[in-house]
Amino acid sequence: MSNLTILRTYAQKAPESLPDSILFKHSSSNITLFDAYPKSIFHFLILPRIQKPDLDSSVLADLRALLSGDKVRAREVITSLWEDAQVVKKEILEEMVGRYGFKWDVWIGFHGAPSMGYVSCLTYQGLDVMMNRAARHLHLHVLSADLLSEKMKNKKHYNSFHPKLGFFLPIEDVLEWLDAEATFFSNTVGWPSLDAIPTLIF
Repeated sequence: MSNLTILRTYAQKAPESLPDSILFKHSSSNITLFDAYPKSIFHFLILPRIQKPDLDSSVLADLRALLSGDKVRAREVITSLWEDAQVVKKEILEEMVGRYGFKWDVWIGFHGAPSMGYVSCLTYQGLDVMMNRAARHLHLHVLSADLLSEKMKNKKHYNSFHPKLGFFLPIEDVLEWLDAEATFFSNTVGWPSLDAIPTLIF
């Protein structure tokens, strides 16, 4: 199956049909998968499940599509992702202590680095962030801050996941967008109007 559509395919399936090597857990709204190319010791993807007619593949194609539509629905999706991420984070922290005897940070956010292909950029915190849309389904990364993995092969990988380098969009920032007045997007220096935000996927 093409990497371009695999996440969307998983989001359409009944979670129980996914093998244990792919599915970590699921809720009524989301599925949590083991990242196929983990960049840290702990690395998961949380995908909103396609639930027609309200949450179809076009609404969940990327972050821009979600935020451009119904704001109540967008808040529900992002809040649900955040809630499931907190559960996964808690389990990661417990596993860290059990396996290694101490805890380190866990990052939660949308990935904008070009792991499979570029689209146009979004200016974020003064940086031009190249956004990737190859997977074609919104998903949230939850990963430990060690960035220790055989899949962490080059600077591009490191830069795309480290939250202080402008390519990783923390979910808290997206939640703040949902609380912002509409004028925030058109009147704040460095931020485009929502219509000008390019396609965001992760």
